[in-house]
Amino acid sequence: MDSLIIEGPSKLSGKVEVSGSKNSALPLLFASILFNEKVTYENIPRLWDVETTLKLLEMMGCGTEWDKEGGRVSIIPRVTSQIAPYEQVKKMRAGILALGPLVAKYGDAKVSLPGGCAIGARPVNYHIDALRKMGVTVEVEEGYIHASIKGKLIGTEILFPEVTVTGTENLLYVGAIAEGTTVLQNAACEPEVVALGEFLVSCGAKITGLGTQTVTIQGTPLVAPTKPIRVPPDRIEAGTWVSIALATRSQLEISGCDAAQMTSVLAAFRQMGAKIEEVNQGTTLKVIPVEKYSPLHIETAPYPGFPTDMQAQILTLLCLAEGRSTVVESIFENRFMHVAELQRLGAKIEVNGNVATVEGPVKFQGAPIMATDLRASACLVLAGLISKGTTKVSRIYHLDRGYQRLDEKLCRLGAKITRVAE
Repeated sequence: MDSLIIEGPSKLSGKVEVSGSKNSALPLLFASILFNEKVTYENIPRLWDVETTLKLLEMMGCGTEWDKEGGRVSIIPRVTSQIAPYEQVKKMRAGILALGPLVAKYGDAKVSLPGGCAIGARPVNYHIDALRKMGVTVEVEEGYIHASIKGKLIGTEILFPEVTVTGTENLLYVGAIAEGTTVLQNAACEPEVVALGEFLVSCGAKITGLGTQTVTIQGTPLVAPTKPIRVPPDRIEAGTWVSIALATRSQLEISGCDAAQMTSVLAAFRQMGAKIEEVNQGTTLKVIPVEKYSPLHIETAPYPGFPTDMQAQILTLLCLAEGRSTVVESIFENRFMHVAELQRLGAKIEVNGNVATVEGPVKFQGAPIMATDLRASACLVLAGLISKGTTKVSRIYHLDRGYQRLDEKLCRLGAKITRVAE
């Protein structure tokens, strides 16, 4: 298990390119199960979650080819086992995305209940209830979801009680093949959901309403794409880079972005006083350092609201703002675990339920800290960059799950970071 040793405070400069989106890549890779021919993807990030997904597909019988340096992955979908075992699914929440394609294509699936970051309950009952409405028999036993079809998949209207990204994605797979029309109400609007839907449309699916809360799917046969599918840029990594530039008061140029997907994040940064220029039609962000930041009240919300995946990063940045800020976490009930680690560095943060109150500005002092989940690991690296002295961030396997070589990119910008094996 690796750790990062960070010598701070850091001053960065230069250009950095955002990698492909993890949250887009994983559902696209699982979509390969729906086809009979090889499917190829480009701009795949080199991450542990991608490696876990490919191993899971291999365990189900699929062939895989991964050019890690070139970011190109090909899947040969010759499924011989409809079982997604615990030893792989436990490593990431996205393992639940094997459920929809297996049921849709093969009429049978046995998928372990998922794992991933310990940031709170993300119930899969919405997936199960929706599948049952479409004619799927579902049993949950011994830690597995066993779904099977005796007749046909029948399109119907699905109302999600709460917005669910993976639930929407699983029903896109199933609805694309089911007989008749499937209508998803209170569907997730996230760009990653839209990317999956647009991919399915390029393969012949009839889907309307992508990016809205009502998505209509007309079942039809699908045809595998003949050209490589390019994974869109990671909007959360892009937001993380902006927060790093602002925290270290460094002038950075961040390329490979899609600013149109970052409206709420960029608005929050600008409300703090940040200067961020969008150039090249929003594909590049230029961050210009400022000396003072204003406090902020912010609440996480489903897209297009402020993303929960950026909460830890902006919470850390708010420690530098002059005054009292509040952050309300409305998506996950256990996503302030990084607060205790930030406090070890000198942060003045109090948590009451789902509200964190931040008093700033403070000056961080380096100390040993431990990553508790994926986005927490990013915020702790950020905190280490602005701390005086040495900060050791342990359990960074979380970081490697979702950020492609973040430490190497930081070193090229001037940071002093060393990766060490425990």
